Amino acid sequence: MSLEESPLNLYSLSGEHNHDHLLSSQEAGWNKLSLIYELEPAGEMPETIALAHVLVVAQGEFQASFQIEGQWHQEEYLQGDVALIPAGSVFPRVAVDRDVPLIDLFLPPDVLIDAMGDDTQIELRSQLKVHDPLIQQIALALKTELVTACEDSQLYADSMATALGVHLLRRYGVKNAVKEYRGGLTNYQLKIVIDYIQEHLDHNLNLDLLASLIHISSHYFACLFKQSTGTSPHKYITNCRLEKAKLLLRQKNLAIAFICQEVGFKNQSHFTRVFRQHYQITPKSYQNLF
Repeated sequence: MSLEESPLNLYSLSGEHNHDHLLSSQEAGWNKLSLIYELEPAGEMPETIALAHVLVVAQGEFQASFQIEGQWHQEEYLQGDVALIPAGSVFPRVAVDRDVPLIDLFLPPDVLIDAMGDDTQIELRSQLKVHDPLIQQIALALKTELVTACEDSQLYADSMATALGVHLLRRYGVKNAVKEYRGGLTNYQLKIVIDYIQEHLDHNLNLDLLASLIHISSHYFACLFKQSTGTSPHKYITNCRLEKAKLLLRQKNLAIAFICQEVGFKNQSHFTRVFRQHYQITPKSYQNLF
């Protein structure tokens, strides 16, 4: 459950504990959260301090014993059960009865501050075990995106981090001051963002960058953009990239690898997979139609 090698330095460790990290977002360039898919070994882990909000999503059944104020407390976990430890809180000493795979998600505190949209102070409540299907779904979706997209997954991860932050505040915040946004972006704001997206499809487009164009927070931007367009920024950008790819593929003299880069996919296999998901045909087969 710890992450000694995380780029976010998420834990202050008080002991040694070996983990088999099966998958990590460290090389994918994610900014708003970090993911580790690991095999947690049977045995004890020392008490730690969480420097980020930590979500541990069980991928199998196991029993964990937590030492809290000198007393041991047992919890039985099923696949999908979640533990939440807020930033700055103690992750208690824990003993696990068997090897078990886990998905660990780590959100820096400023992700939740951004999600609040104002200066209201909201604290998360620790949860040693909770059944939360949305957190489970987000964790699995992020893991899948990391496996299939890797370097092209940053915008998706940023979007999911924002959604996860809002969900945590709504469900586990001491008080709920999350704003409801209405009306969408103004026509002028929307034009600025869409023009920028269309002109920079070959660039790394993330929520912070797009929100900065119109000087609002990334969470505020994501809410208003969806109200204005009917879709999330991530889906909108993907659709724009694929539509431009279709235009370029009609030029038979252009290589697939070149088109992939021109529309912002760093990986040709990922480009092919996404194109086929949307149009039920590979880029090469589509190009051969013309």
